[in-house]
Order: sequence, then C-alpha cells, then structure tokens
Amino acid sequence: MTQYIIRRLLQAIPVVLIVSFLIFVLINMAPGDPLAKLQSPGISKEDIQHRYEELGLDDPLLVRYGRWLGNFVQGDLGYSMDSSNKPVAEMIGERIVPTLYLTVGSLLLSIVIAIPVGIISATRQYSIFDYVATIGAFVGVSVPNFFFGLLLLFVFSLKFPIFPSGGFGNAVGVNNVWTHLHHAILPILTLGLARVASMTRYMRSSMLEVIKEDYIRTARAKGLSERMVIYKHAFRNALIPVVTLIGLSIPMIFSGAVITEQVFSWPGMGKLLISSVFKRNYTVMMGIDVIMCILVYAGNFAADIVYVIVDPRIRYD
Repeated sequence: MTQYIIRRLLQAIPVVLIVSFLIFVLINMAPGDPLAKLQSPGISKEDIQHRYEELGLDDPLLVRYGRWLGNFVQGDLGYSMDSSNKPVAEMIGERIVPTLYLTVGSLLLSIVIAIPVGIISATRQYSIFDYVATIGAFVGVSVPNFFFGLLLLFVFSLKFPIFPSGGFGNAVGVNNVWTHLHHAILPILTLGLARVASMTRYMRSSMLEVIKEDYIRTARAKGLSERMVIYKHAFRNALIPVVTLIGLSIPMIFSGAVITEQVFSWPGMGKLLISSVFKRNYTVMMGIDVIMCILVYAGNFAADIVYVIVDPRIRYD
C-alpha cells in the first residue's frame, strides 16, 4: 500500500506538468489582451510596450511557460495583471476556503442522502417510495443547477427570507463557522442536486445487482436477519461502483461551483475565475486552473484509497 501511495504521488508530477502546459497554451491562444484597458489616448505606445516587457508578454510561449513553471515549483504563482498587483497565491488563498465549503458540503450532502435512499429503493423495489425516489432522481438530473439555484433564491430568500441571498458572511458582526454554513446552505443544495440524483440511481442499481447474488441467498438461508444481510454483506459490495462515481464526480462539482458561485455571489475560486476571464488576467486564470487540477487529482486519489477500506479484498501490491 505504501508503494502504491508513493507511485501515485509521483504520477501526479507528469499529470500536473501536462495539464498546466495545455492550460497555459489555451489561455495564451484565447482572443483578447490583458493590457487592452491601457490602450487609451492618455497612455503612449511606449508605456504599453514597457508594460509588456515588464510582464514578459512579448517573450516566446515556451519561455514564458518555463518561467511560470520555475516560479510554480518554488510556490510562486506570480502576481495579478490588474491594478491590484496582488500575489495570485494570496488571492486564491482568500477564495479556496469558500469553494471548499461548497464542494465538500455538496459531496457530503449527496452521500448522506443518496446512499440511504438508494438502499431503501432497492430493498423495496416497485414500492411507492421507489417510484417517488426514481421520479425525484430524474427531475434532479434534468434540472440545470443555475435554474434550481434561482428557484431556491426566489422561495427561501425573497418569498420566505430564511436564508441569505448571497455572500459568505455578514457584513457586520461575528463571522464564524455557523454563519458561513448558514450562507452556504442554498449553494450547497444547488450544487448537490445533480450529485444526489445520479448517486441515488447508481446506489439503487448496484444494490439490486448485489442482493441477487448467491452469497446473499446463502446468508439468508443461514438465518441471518435481513438488516445484517443488507447492511453487512450487500452494502459494502454495492458501494464500490458508488465510490467510483464519487471520484469521477469531483471534477463536475468544481465546474458546477463556477456557475453556482456566480448565482449566489459566492466569493470562491469560481467567481474569481470568471472575473479573471473577463479581464484577461492570465496569471490568476493559470493559478486557479492548476490548483483545481491538483484538487481533482487528490480527490480521485482519495477515492482509490477508500476502495481498500470498503472492500478488504482489494490490494494495491
């Protein structure tokens, strides 16, 4: 197991290198100019050219990528190209915690709701509960995140002002974990809707397949209680495909967070990324995309480790 962990960590190096290079090329190929806002009658062409040289934008693409990579290895993501000139690492550090609130919260929500609902739907196949869960799952998969978010805002922020309409904390007063969670409930529900729906269907399908196996019939024939058969013998085997789904859904959670953060004015990395795209702020875009790449790889790596916990028969030797 230790060798497997070391090997996976070493594999992360070429993955990050390849992804970062592709992102760097695509960002620099995109139309637009990060210094377009400086092109006004009050600023001479010589001043603009001097700024280009300061930022290294007139250097060849490979030279600029090599310079960025050298700084990245040292933990330096560069400086923002806008007027603030703040370090990119500092800007991301301010935004990563709100984003993790959404991504981790929506993932936990989907696990807590989808797994029990999927198990009950499978063990009570064709019951009223199963039909309701199936219809709810189809609706959850079909409804776009942004529409569901706007609907939640209309009901729970306008008609019934139970939850705040946006932001990460109160403008005045004490901002603690509970305050942040109160603001995060609607975005988490929005982001977790599709995950709950798809995971419920996977859990139901996997459980239906497992409970028809011979060893389940043998366990029942030995006189074990139905609870013991379902939750000790069937559940762990049915959970393996769901763990795979969780690992594969992590990239979709981060991509969904970009839209959700816009809807709820959530001060996370997604909102910062959208703002950077409009401003052609290359350094910030590059830093956010690479950090998301690392987080996605870490999530999939964690899913592989969970395999061993769920099914002891799996060995990475």
